[in-house]
Amino acid sequence: MQPSGQLHLGNYFGSMKPNLEWQTKADQAFYFVADLHALTTVQDPKVLRRARTDIILDYLACGFDPGKAIIYYQSQIPEHTELMWMLSTVMPMGMLERAVSYKDKVSKGIAASVGLFTYPALMAADIILYDANLVPVGKDQKQHVEIARDVAVKFNNVYGDVLVVPEPVIREDVAVVPGTDGQKMSKSYGNTIPLFGAEAAVKKAIMGIVTDSKGMNDPKDPESCVIYQLHKLFLSTKESAALADEYRNGLPYGEGKKRLLATYMDTFGAMRQKREKLTDAHAREVADAGAKRAATVAAGTMAKVRAATGLL
Repeated sequence: MQPSGQLHLGNYFGSMKPNLEWQTKADQAFYFVADLHALTTVQDPKVLRRARTDIILDYLACGFDPGKAIIYYQSQIPEHTELMWMLSTVMPMGMLERAVSYKDKVSKGIAASVGLFTYPALMAADIILYDANLVPVGKDQKQHVEIARDVAVKFNNVYGDVLVVPEPVIREDVAVVPGTDGQKMSKSYGNTIPLFGAEAAVKKAIMGIVTDSKGMNDPKDPESCVIYQLHKLFLSTKESAALADEYRNGLPYGEGKKRLLATYMDTFGAMRQKREKLTDAHAREVADAGAKRAATVAAGTMAKVRAATGLL
């Protein structure tokens, strides 16, 4: 999870909710706040410090259990950057040049730094450092896991069978959450609905969802209605089908927004109450405990890597 700003509804349904399921599905699951990656875009220390703390508190509020899984700050484990360098010595330039994320981010105005260009190398180290065999990602992140696979294979070809080669687990059912303007929900587009923002901010975002010019009681197409597309994320198949019929029968947009707001508050009510009770001290305690556990695994991997390369 990259701490680049306040988490929103898109983060929850697109990443948090499906990823939290791995706490019980995996023998051991690692979750980390990618604060080193965030330095490519967030260069205000106060903003970064606040954002990385908030991510852990948000995950705790949404159901992360430190007793079942490990969560920590990437920067707490120096082996991430050490392994990145080791991997980069066998990583062909073409592998990085083909990474679509670099071109995509530069096209959106992010500075074309060396860190941004070598981002996939650090991502590969993030994965390989913990002997991860499964990496759950959305389709847009599949290439990063493929790069990690390729570089692990190349390293093993040079130095022997040292690294675990990871496999991507693509969640086909992970939703692409529309923003309030109909584009993909993203902080960079300014079209988000905050997850744990003030109730007034949540209400303002939902009531501000862009709609077309259809009359109050005119039939609406649920497939092109942003209100419906957001609302169905919370509903069962039967419930979403019934709501779709209501839109086709002329449900007013204003009423639809009120219903979405009510569902939002009902769904996140308990989580929001829990979030209010959590403090920064909770985040530090959980991250420090997670880092100690993660460091043990990281040290074991790096001992193998240093021995294999002749540095031990």
